[in-house]
Amino acid sequence: MEAEGLEGRMKAIIGTVRPKLEALGAELAPMLSRLCGEEMTAHVAKHARRSVNPPADTWVAWSSNPRGYKMHPHFQVGIWPTHVFLQFAIIYECPDKTVFAENALRELASVRRAVPDGYVWSKDHMVPEGTPHGRLTDEELSDWLRRLKTVKAAEITCGIHLPPDNPVLKDGEAFLRKAEETFAVLLPLYRMASGT
Repeated sequence: MEAEGLEGRMKAIIGTVRPKLEALGAELAPMLSRLCGEEMTAHVAKHARRSVNPPADTWVAWSSNPRGYKMHPHFQVGIWPTHVFLQFAIIYECPDKTVFAENALRELASVRRAVPDGYVWSKDHMVPEGTPHGRLTDEELSDWLRRLKTVKAAEITCGIHLPPDNPVLKDGEAFLRKAEETFAVLLPLYRMASGT
């Protein structure tokens, strides 16, 4: 997504990237529905509220609500200029963030075991960087979870980052397998968030 300015970037997203995200959304929805044990609907980012700043990233998200994903725990596949991400996310619009925060704090040891060291946590879905699980101490992760519970604007994501030269990105079948594997790893987090 090298296009400049809002109009140029949106034209590139709508013409080139969005159709791929829509296809990916349809392709992965049945797998995620089986994995989660409930109907998961794909939602491709529209960037409708953008009027000045062009989006640096774009994504498809899956949630159990057919009308939207922002107010619910969800899974995402998206692209920044630096990497592709596959992640579980709870963003600030989600009113039930405390459910996940309380469950994850109570089961911190199982969260630590379930998430591989190379997976990346972030407390801001608007920035591309994150902190590898293996570098977060129990106290740091607990602080993030307590913040999620008490700060209205708080959010949390966890998943993997694939750099542009990762061979998985050149092989559609391999990418689908990587997505399924990643979402299966993240399923315990989703279950903690959804109370199932």
